[in-house]
Amino acid sequence: MLDPSPPPLTPLATALRLVGIAAVVAVGVAAFAYVSGRLDPQRLQPRDMVNALQTNNGVHPGYRRNHAKGVCVIGYFESNGQLQSLSSSGVFAQARTPVVGRFALPSGNPYAPDTSVPLRSLALRFNLANGQQWRTGMNSMPVFPVGTPQAFYAMLQAGTPDPATGKPKPDAMPAFFAAHPETGPFLAWVKGAKPSASYATETYNSINAFYLTNTDGQRQAVRWAVVPEATDSAPAGADAGADFLQADLAQRLAGGPLRWTLRMTLADPGDPVDDASKAWPAGRKTVDAGTLVLERMQPQITGQCRDVNYDPTILPSGIEASNDPLLAARSAAYASSYLRRTSEVDQLSANAPAGGTKP
Repeated sequence: MLDPSPPPLTPLATALRLVGIAAVVAVGVAAFAYVSGRLDPQRLQPRDMVNALQTNNGVHPGYRRNHAKGVCVIGYFESNGQLQSLSSSGVFAQARTPVVGRFALPSGNPYAPDTSVPLRSLALRFNLANGQQWRTGMNSMPVFPVGTPQAFYAMLQAGTPDPATGKPKPDAMPAFFAAHPETGPFLAWVKGAKPSASYATETYNSINAFYLTNTDGQRQAVRWAVVPEATDSAPAGADAGADFLQADLAQRLAGGPLRWTLRMTLADPGDPVDDASKAWPAGRKTVDAGTLVLERMQPQITGQCRDVNYDPTILPSGIEASNDPLLAARSAAYASSYLRRTSEVDQLSANAPAGGTKP
């Protein structure tokens, strides 16, 4: 027998229910507005970060606001199964996972010569068989200069060109470093870093920490790196051309695929997992998870990497982001940059330099 229908709501009860629904909606809208920075004009917003990059590097419509000069690469990751006990992700179980990657220079100027910075970057998108993706953006430096978005924004401001000279004020950056002692490990690395002669001979580091999660729900904090098989990492000479990295990559790939080992470094209890400016002590356990194989390159103006937003928080089941505030900031800034460049005119000029094509 069916239950009788509930008695109709009184006008007062109906009004109270509508007020309750409205309150829930209002809280949700307010939360969204707070996250996006609308309620607090002093809150650092993604557009502030991207605007600062544009101010320092110039506006180049159609290009990424950082890592603007690059080249697409295509290949796969071949797992050796060694991480299956630590992560439930299929990327560590299936034999091969297709990869779309991008080598680049950490600069917002798509026409910068390859010797202009000692850093190289590699971004990867793993396309898993179950439809999930793993995206990661790695750099050749071992640590990040600072540990918070606010400090990074302050560093960008210290590098802002003086309108009178077109160059940063000579005392601005030293003053920033003096006020931020956490930059010490990065500065120590920069002191001995030299621009390498090849993308193929660099080690690329995740810098931020993440968690591997297994089928039992256990979590292991990790940082990863891809370590090259090639070892001829001589520094680039003063006579190197403006676009020698792309020419070198093409020559190497013509001789066969290039390989890197995906190496996971496992944190010990107490290691900092939410601060990318702090290195973990030497001697931490590492696990080699498999081999990254890059088989061919594509121009970024027509290649598969062109319209990929390499947001490091796009992760498959079995890999989780840490609470490192730089991860959320990177995700938001990448989205802002992506919306800007994809709404701008394509860079199709036949006179553009070899590296100066739309990302």
